[in-house]
Amino acid sequence: MLLKDKVAIISGAARGIGYACAKRFLAEGAKVVLADIDEEGGERAAVKLSTGDHVAVFVACDVGERLDVHNLIAQTLDIYGAIDILINNAAILDSAPFLDLEEKEFDAVLKTNLKGPFLLGQAVARQMAAQVDEGKKPGAIVNMSSVNAVFALPDHAAYTVAKGGLAQLTKVMALALADRGIRVNAIGPGSILTEMLQQVASDEAITRRIMSRTPLGRFGEPSEIAAIAAFLASDEASYITGTTIYADGGRLALNYTVDVAGQGEG
Repeated sequence: MLLKDKVAIISGAARGIGYACAKRFLAEGAKVVLADIDEEGGERAAVKLSTGDHVAVFVACDVGERLDVHNLIAQTLDIYGAIDILINNAAILDSAPFLDLEEKEFDAVLKTNLKGPFLLGQAVARQMAAQVDEGKKPGAIVNMSSVNAVFALPDHAAYTVAKGGLAQLTKVMALALADRGIRVNAIGPGSILTEMLQQVASDEAITRRIMSRTPLGRFGEPSEIAAIAAFLASDEASYITGTTIYADGGRLALNYTVDVAGQGEG
């Protein structure tokens, strides 16, 4: 087991990639705390994931609120006494054209997608640093970035800006924490078949457009992102810090569209 007896906090764990990470981490032997603003969904996820020796604990948390983050850390320490891993996954999406995007929506997205990883990352890193000072092994932090940290989406300006900022925050954290041995990396998913994408993937035109920019010719699965997160959080990645692994089916390497089978040029 890659993560046996490690204590992991996973934000945005009620569904999607966060849920997949929780499932994989439990399978790898970790003790998992699910954090999410969706209390009903989070409780449901914890019950569903808790089988046999695998017990998931849910703590309601708005990662953009300092007091919520403090409570999450306190509850985790009360239950397990340490924090070894953080998966900074919580995120929301804006959907207005740039000229129509309202300030309050921009602020809300940056609060969750960028301020949240800062607040939670800093709080967890302080605990990890204290543990190192006590002679314990350094921890690992994984920020969930996106290919849109590199690409730009005109109708998702706030999301794109936040993911770009998160890419830089990952580097800053990695350098700032290197002297304690605490590693910080990121994952940049492409088009992953979460509940959100499933809602639009039924539209043939949208699917064709996504496939035209995806050389592997398929959507990614949340479990594939979870596998990368488990690797980065484990000792197998002990010499990796300050980097982003892009799991995008080849999209970043592409400077043209590809033919979609049976449908001609994308």
